[in-house]
Amino acid sequence: MHTVGKYSKHIAIAALATMALSIQSCGNHGVDTDADETTQWPDTLRVATLYSPTSYFIYRDEPMGYDYSLLKQMAEEKGVVIDLKVASSVQKGIEMLDSGVVDLLAYEVPMTAEFRRRVVACGPEYLTHQVLVQPSSSDSTLIHQETELVGKDIYVPTGSKYQFRLENLNEELGGGIRIHTLEGDTLMAEDLIAMVSDGRIPLTVVDSDIAKINKTYYRDLDISLPLSFEQKSSWAVVPRRQWLADSIDSWFDQEQPRERRSFLLKKYFELSKGNSPEVKHLTFKNGHFSPFDAYFREAARESGIDWRLLAAQGYHESQFDTSRVSWAGARGIMQIMPGTARAFGLQDSEIEDPEKNIMTAALIMRDLNRSFAKKVPDAQERLKFMVAAYNSGIAHILDAIALAEKYGRNPQVWSDNVETALLMKSNPDYYSDPVCRAGYFRGRETVAYVNQVFDLFDEARKAIKR
Repeated sequence: MHTVGKYSKHIAIAALATMALSIQSCGNHGVDTDADETTQWPDTLRVATLYSPTSYFIYRDEPMGYDYSLLKQMAEEKGVVIDLKVASSVQKGIEMLDSGVVDLLAYEVPMTAEFRRRVVACGPEYLTHQVLVQPSSSDSTLIHQETELVGKDIYVPTGSKYQFRLENLNEELGGGIRIHTLEGDTLMAEDLIAMVSDGRIPLTVVDSDIAKINKTYYRDLDISLPLSFEQKSSWAVVPRRQWLADSIDSWFDQEQPRERRSFLLKKYFELSKGNSPEVKHLTFKNGHFSPFDAYFREAARESGIDWRLLAAQGYHESQFDTSRVSWAGARGIMQIMPGTARAFGLQDSEIEDPEKNIMTAALIMRDLNRSFAKKVPDAQERLKFMVAAYNSGIAHILDAIALAEKYGRNPQVWSDNVETALLMKSNPDYYSDPVCRAGYFRGRETVAYVNQVFDLFDEARKAIKR
């Protein structure tokens, strides 16, 4: 991996987070099969999780996720360090528990009959079910009951559990549901949700937790109709560590963890996460882009980045709102993450200062330019990689470059090449590929962001002299 500059160094800092996490592959190092178990919290708790949009992912080079955030808080209050390992599947995570590689699987483990024989459930309980995803138009057109699905066209991935559920439901109703299956190596539930939002398909079916997360991106959808029974899931330990399960349950029963869990549920499953709307009203009258043009020009002189590109990013990050705070905690005009700001010497109290916020963003872009210099030799093409990395974090763009190269696309070209590879990172078949180091990523917002920023940048270059 070719990385240069403060921003690249920040990747390592953020990946460790604030509790000195050690993220490892799921090998067999440090196996503890001793049946005599202590009942005291260890100095280091070995934990497995899985990359997913709900449990654990990297965003703007900082670790996030509902399960990860709960785990982080619990570890801080218990005074333990977390040795975090990423498993490739629930089955693999349970094997790691069985063999003593880890003490805890912090992921939504379905409490099926098979898994209940092997593990003890603990921690947060999840209740999920399959739901119908439909446009939230007038109430008169909404589907409120399963019987109303007769005569409707519903699209699901070929061979998926959603297809099997619809087929069973169709039999129960006596037929009439028009079930369409879609194939594609990279087709995921979130792709079909986007297709419903765009009007390309009328209906689809997904799990309720995935539906809730995607509704934070697409507010024009209704996900209120359940189509299956609820499935319980929770964290898990092996039976010989019943004491650990009891201790985790006791911690979650306390008032502060309950409040924290409520906050995190809102953060990950309710707060809007969509990109800014496309430009409708900027006129560049008298050569002005924003109220902060002087700061953008100053930052351009310091960083070598075209000030109009920085301003285009600023608009699509915040519409030039100095006080904006995103769902992930990014702040200010340029939506800088607190950890990134500190890596560039910007204190938390200074993040929303427009001059310092813009200057820090320009320095981030300067370092990204250096980081991609050898991988993307063409300076103009490299700008797209820089803007993408600013939005997603450099780690995911480096993964996308590696995927593009492995799967026959041009790793030095963004459009239809590396951007396509970035979209592949929402599929476990690809984000689990050995060439990927940063796991799951939802790439469609970053792809849209790059297009929006460069559309505005092109308009600004025509209307405003550099």
